[in-house]
Amino acid sequence: MHMSNDLRIAVLGVGMMGADHVARITSKIAGARVAVVNDFFAEKAEELAATIPGCRAIADPFEAIADPEVDAVLLATPGPTHEKQLLACLEHGKPVLCEKPLTTEVETSLAVVKAEAALGKTLIQVGFMRRFDNEYAELKALIDSGDIGRPLVVHCAHRNPAVPPNFSSEMIVKDSLVHEVDVTRFLLDEEITSVQIIKPSANANAPEGLQDPQIAIFATESGRHVDAEVFVTTGVAYEVRTEVVAELGSAQIGLDVGLVRKSKPGSWGGTITPSFKERFGQAYDTEIQRWVNAVVAGAETGNYIDGPGAWDGYAAAAVCEAGVKSLETGERVAVEMVSRSSI
Repeated sequence: MHMSNDLRIAVLGVGMMGADHVARITSKIAGARVAVVNDFFAEKAEELAATIPGCRAIADPFEAIADPEVDAVLLATPGPTHEKQLLACLEHGKPVLCEKPLTTEVETSLAVVKAEAALGKTLIQVGFMRRFDNEYAELKALIDSGDIGRPLVVHCAHRNPAVPPNFSSEMIVKDSLVHEVDVTRFLLDEEITSVQIIKPSANANAPEGLQDPQIAIFATESGRHVDAEVFVTTGVAYEVRTEVVAELGSAQIGLDVGLVRKSKPGSWGGTITPSFKERFGQAYDTEIQRWVNAVVAGAETGNYIDGPGAWDGYAAAAVCEAGVKSLETGERVAVEMVSRSSI
């Protein structure tokens, strides 16, 4: 891999998310540059490439991945294209940061996990950006410290002001709830074993036929309880909150005041953040910088990621598949996953 200068990244898919990453890499990330852009709409990629020094547009995504002047790949393409593009990255030995989902089906996600494992090195990182948010990182550190004891219950809320008109009830599970799935696994360090989706009275202001809000209930391996309210047509704002209730206290994030902690003998406090323009802007910046650093170091370590990997993408797909089944039946559905040790 060429590492004498900045890491040369190909960004595939330059819609809203991909274009945001291109701007981020170009203006905020040290040690990397956008060398190639690709999009289904070739003119869009060509127009963007023309604004970035030393950047080229390549019309075929697989040619972009294989290009000898590309060191690493960032996938911001539609989910159904991910499987073949990820396998191509593995074939060419290119580290890749893949925006969620890993793939759109459990079987194909598992196939990608197995294909990477066969290489003997870790090349795939999945874009669950909340792990890089300062508040989530602080909450995770508090849990790991043991200061509030063992977590017993987690309450999550995920609210959007609006979603595109083609957004479906199933997409609420696969595109929105999926973040709470990864948050649960990240904070509690164990797998989710069952999911139940409860359907409250639907929002009258939601598009016709959209079951919104939804309440998801997870059980984990050790029997801990997680509930997540997902409400994507509030008409109000973008709100994401997480509260962990543990044996010796509780902690909550997402109030735009930093971590709020309650503990014996009844103390309650937190730190007010000086500014907060976009809820996860900092998380994306940190995620991409740490990924770039890991890719550069990977030539020596064999590990080209710093964050959630292909297994985490597979686990999220398995939980969401169970969630979609529960959405249809209303019943609690067991999550079916292979053992990680079998890979």
